[in-house]
Amino acid sequence: MTPRPLSLAVLAAVATACGEGAPTQVEINEARDRVDVALGAATQVRAGLELLGLLPVYTCGNPRRSFVGQATESLQAQVGCVTASTEALDASTDAVVLSFAEAGCEVRGHTVTGQAAFRYSGGEDRMEMKADLRGLQVDGDSLQVEVGYGTCGDESRYYALAEGTLPRRSEYTYRVDGQVGVREGLPVLGGTTLVFNGPGEFHGPAGTNRLTFTELEYELGEYAPKEGEALLETADGRTVKASFSPALWRLGKMELTVDGRDPVTVPIVR
Repeated sequence: MTPRPLSLAVLAAVATACGEGAPTQVEINEARDRVDVALGAATQVRAGLELLGLLPVYTCGNPRRSFVGQATESLQAQVGCVTASTEALDASTDAVVLSFAEAGCEVRGHTVTGQAAFRYSGGEDRMEMKADLRGLQVDGDSLQVEVGYGTCGDESRYYALAEGTLPRRSEYTYRVDGQVGVREGLPVLGGTTLVFNGPGEFHGPAGTNRLTFTELEYELGEYAPKEGEALLETADGRTVKASFSPALWRLGKMELTVDGRDPVTVPIVR
């Protein structure tokens, strides 16, 4: 008996199972919306790290209180609309309190209002800095992030922990534990580019979605990353990978891969 050719529907199902073929428009739209939520969470981390870069990183070997005073003077010389003061909290901890103009202060490409304290603990051999930025608003949205670093000694680490309700997407709550990437040739903080990695998740009407950010590189003040990858493992068992590259970034686009199928290029939702 001569075997009958497979139907187009069967061929399409086989191709999809093997990871071939582009996703449907409905799948693309769903994936773009999920990536938009993920980028909203990443934006909180990015904004927090940019504000962390306002103050210079502690220079090992300097007396803590001398450094705090110098950091305050340096900031006020750069940003006239910020009022900075220092406070000795105890024998091992000093704080720099930043108050931004009530009418709004233009800082690193963003409009910032509110108040935050940067706490420096330790001494010349090991310094920990923590800043709770949840008293700030950036571009009209509440900042829901804590940032900090530990430096001197055997290890330097920089972090941002963001969690809360997503601004402008109140049906979603999120948590991102970001680590600042150190890439040769790029400043860690205080420059025009930053890189971060980290796991996270967001919870919405359809359940909990897991996130992994890998080498997301941001230009100062930009919403979308210039390079890197965001991987989503959705509540309904799908995977969505958003890849960013300088060529697509200039066009306001990204590459989406849904369930390992053929990638598609789409505009970034904002």
